[in-house]
Amino acid sequence: MADVIEVGAARGDAPPPAGRNRRRGATERGHRATPYLFLAPYLVLFLVFGLAPILFGIWISLHQWDLQLPNRPFIGLENYRDLFSSDSADYADWWSSVRATAIFTVLSVPLLVVVPLGLALLLNEKFPGRTFFRAAFFAPYVLGVAVIGLLWRFLLDANLGLINRLLGAVGLPADTPWVTDVPWAWVSLVGVTVWWTCGFNAVIYLAGLQDIPAELYEAARVDGATAWDRFRHVTLPGLRPVLLFVLTTTILASANVFGQSFLITQGAPGEQTRTVVWRIVDEGLRNYDVGQASAMSVLFALLLAVVSIVNFRLFRYRED
Repeated sequence: MADVIEVGAARGDAPPPAGRNRRRGATERGHRATPYLFLAPYLVLFLVFGLAPILFGIWISLHQWDLQLPNRPFIGLENYRDLFSSDSADYADWWSSVRATAIFTVLSVPLLVVVPLGLALLLNEKFPGRTFFRAAFFAPYVLGVAVIGLLWRFLLDANLGLINRLLGAVGLPADTPWVTDVPWAWVSLVGVTVWWTCGFNAVIYLAGLQDIPAELYEAARVDGATAWDRFRHVTLPGLRPVLLFVLTTTILASANVFGQSFLITQGAPGEQTRTVVWRIVDEGLRNYDVGQASAMSVLFALLLAVVSIVNFRLFRYRED
């Protein structure tokens, strides 16, 4: 800066006024603050409705927080120990719900990753009525879980349901207990969920397919690649970040299942289809043991966080 002033003085130029430098500095600081101003509304909402409830939930999990009692003493990790102690009354119910959630997730996630991909590949081709079929497959996703649950509860009823009547009309068994016995209850829950949500994943895949340059497919054809080779070496690598997104969100959504089991199977048979979220809601709102419910929520959230980290480690996208 001193060299600039000396050169300017040699030429007879006066140094820039101090006020101009201050205005320039203020402008630069304003430019640096602009991104934070745009982020401020989201950050405020996240702090109030995201981070604060999380921290408060962790705090509650360290107390004997019973809504029916005026005193809520601090008990440390006792609520967490009860979930791992076979002598606790909550032990069997908690791990039964974990098992039910794991079964549903293991059965539904592969279908919700593979079936929408095949559907997206078909809908990405050019054929008459393509727009109609895209809208038709996505349409069930706009319905709420209450509508889906009640609708399929009646359709799958063993005595009055339309599904058994249609099966009987074609000579198949017409007394299948779709919602009252296993494994049929799992078949119902998984089948309804795939029908309901596969359109959303298909749309995500479609967006990813349209981002893959057509030149890559042309070059593969010129090199003599078959359809399977093009899928393996062009489509799948191009969809890698989309696959990671679909897989992670699908696992999280399946692990948080509640409405389908609550409305369709109602936990039957017994409590074999009662999931973790249902157990948390039941513990907190029916048994009024909010401290134990919060401990379950924290433990379940940590488990899902670990699963998400593993997904990102295994399927993270690397630029070649």
